Amino acid sequence: MAKLKIHYYPEKVLTQKAQPVTDFGPALEKLAEDMLETMDDSEGVGLAAPQVGVSKRLLVLCEPEGEPMCLVNPEIEESEGREYGEEGCLSLPQIYARVARATRIKVRAQDLFGEPFELEAHDFLARIIQHECDHLEGIVFPDRLDVFTKEEVLEQWETVRKGLTRSARQRV
Repeated sequence: MAKLKIHYYPEKVLTQKAQPVTDFGPALEKLAEDMLETMDDSEGVGLAAPQVGVSKRLLVLCEPEGEPMCLVNPEIEESEGREYGEEGCLSLPQIYARVARATRIKVRAQDLFGEPFELEAHDFLARIIQHECDHLEGIVFPDRLDVFTKEEVLEQWETVRKGLTRSARQRV
């Protein structure tokens, strides 16, 4: 069972811009650790703090076969290329669509201790970071789709969400 509750779209925390992290220390480290565990338990590759109800600019990720990473206050400084790829989201489970993303990005961020660093990411890692950075801006992946596809995806999500709500009530 996941350690933290994942919030589902359209909860308010998912549609608002997250606040910068200013307090570094044990509480932030614990949040990042719990987010990684929640992401892992949910079989995700990335998770942003707003998805667990915390409006802070913090994200965690782990590529398959990769090492877990944490980015605090990330900013995408450069991007190039464009490729469509299938995306899903832990805040819209069971929903997938092809989303265009840059194939190479350069990111400036801080680590859990407030130390700045830069990272260049390509392909799948770049896609994960862009997806999670969108969450920090109050953007979910359907917002990146053309209007007709977005409408179709959100209709599918309403059906799934109703089913999830029903099954949660049955467990109580």
